Amino acid sequence: MSQTPSENPASSQVNVLGGELEPCGLKPVTGFFRDGCCRTGPGDVGLHVVCAVVTDEFLRFSVAQGNDLVTPMPHYGFPGLRPGDRWCLCAARWKEALEADVAPPVILEATHFSALAYLSLDDLRRHAVVLPPADA
Repeated sequence: MSQTPSENPASSQVNVLGGELEPCGLKPVTGFFRDGCCRTGPGDVGLHVVCAVVTDEFLRFSVAQGNDLVTPMPHYGFPGLRPGDRWCLCAARWKEALEADVAPPVILEATHFSALAYLSLDDLRRHAVVLPPADA
């Protein structure tokens, strides 16, 4: 009997396509654990699991929702995001952006499997882009 990723202890490294979770972004370093990957774990109440390539439209939307991802915050080691940066977004925020028709592109190979508890694979596929690996 096969295990679903949620039953498998190795699921922390599984992407929405069922493969190994790839890094999302290293410049700037993203992820709840600031390791470049959109993995989750205890304490990640926002579920930062969607690897997105942020757009100006999305960044403006996020600021309007009260989450300023643009302004640098050096005391947190956060340089601020610019269009084209890769960032691990909260699944709920990406869904809000989808509903507002401003969802940024996603990298499926770097989006954690747990995003599927909140988002459909079809919606993610419709917004998918293929880019060089994050360390390139």
